[in-house]
Amino acid sequence: MTAKFTSAGQSDVRHHLHPYTQLRDHERDGPLVIVRGEGVHVFDEHGKAYIEGMAGLWCASLGFSEQRLADAAFRQMSTLPYYHSFSGKVPGPVTELVEAMIKWAPVPMARVLFANSGSESNDTAFKLVRYYNNAKGRPLKKKIIARNKGYHGVTAAAASMSGLASMHQNFDLPLPGIVRVSCPHFYQFSLPGETEAQFVDRLARELEDTILREGPDTVAAFIAEPVQGAGGVIIPPAGYFAKVQAILKKYDILFLVDEVITGFGRLGQAFGTQVFDLKPDMITVAKMLTSAYVPMSALYLTDEIYQTIADASASIGVFGHGYTYSGHPLACAVALETLRIYEADQVLSHVQKVAPRLQQGLQKFKDHPLVGAVRGLGLIGAIELAADPAQRKPFDPKRGVGAYLVSRAQAHGLILRVLMGDVIAFSPPLIITESEIDALLERTRLALDETLAWVRN
Repeated sequence: MTAKFTSAGQSDVRHHLHPYTQLRDHERDGPLVIVRGEGVHVFDEHGKAYIEGMAGLWCASLGFSEQRLADAAFRQMSTLPYYHSFSGKVPGPVTELVEAMIKWAPVPMARVLFANSGSESNDTAFKLVRYYNNAKGRPLKKKIIARNKGYHGVTAAAASMSGLASMHQNFDLPLPGIVRVSCPHFYQFSLPGETEAQFVDRLARELEDTILREGPDTVAAFIAEPVQGAGGVIIPPAGYFAKVQAILKKYDILFLVDEVITGFGRLGQAFGTQVFDLKPDMITVAKMLTSAYVPMSALYLTDEIYQTIADASASIGVFGHGYTYSGHPLACAVALETLRIYEADQVLSHVQKVAPRLQQGLQKFKDHPLVGAVRGLGLIGAIELAADPAQRKPFDPKRGVGAYLVSRAQAHGLILRVLMGDVIAFSPPLIITESEIDALLERTRLALDETLAWVRN
């Protein structure tokens, strides 16, 4: 039955087109309506509490009731609720936020360009790759290499760079100029008898062979998440990024690092760039920049890229890109307060303290009859379900085993997310405590056992 709201400040939701939802099923079942948040918990319209095991969409780092962010938003709304950054103007909080973000940058960066979502910032990176190479007098150097199972957003360009089929089907995507290479998911894609080192070598050869096949003078950039999120919480094997970066440097190919999920502490360090010793030319961030309280994203640029773009804009007369809400003062104020809280409350140290509790707890499920693999880093993790774990054989997607498990977790007061391939993702708020992690794990165990009984019956 389609959900309707009651008179207590609620209204009919039949006309909402829900993102990433099976729309016909949703017409029948209706939504889970969340009306309130408190710490790592959210509450539905009936008052039931749930641990938000995904921090919303990997993003509510400070939970769902941080009063300091609400106060910062109110102060800014009371002072300057909107101004733009076009034509040499700027709302006041932009300058302070830019300086704070440059200090947070994991490698030297020269400029920050704001937008409203990770999709928009990755779309901007896509455009600037073209702008930069045109300015360098290299009009053929435009192709972008992206990985299978990568996720970079839903604009036409960002979805094209993403490597998930459902984002392309019926949308006439990907756009021309996107070249796909393999995903570094050893569990799923390694060959029989292949070691992790051999797997890494094979993917490195594939990348270089792809560049040579396409022509190095036509390949402009390589885009990657440090840990692939929506593709399955995929953590690359040791040595993968070192070999990739050597090849990119050899052929003068830009490295675009998508830190939309991993930026600002998810992996236990400020950025995934630090965890994997990356040397990006551009970095995109979003989600935890404002703890998701206000939409905001940003693109970091190196000085070399900025100087090239600036020279080109001078010859054209203007840098012809930007959004009405780029650097919105409300978002800037909330982002500034978020970064202050990360430092004042030592949130990164807290993540380092509690992350082992989550990772060790997830590892206890690796021998469960439904579990093929367990993986994680910091406060992100995944359980990959399998019909035959010994053979790494997945379930038939039509059975909906992962979706059933998530529904049982929800019945027990835990919100998780199932990704393609029956991968169950975990990404709780960074402020989660060890006792709350224990509760999350216990509810996961109940859901696993109930799913096992359902599968066997």
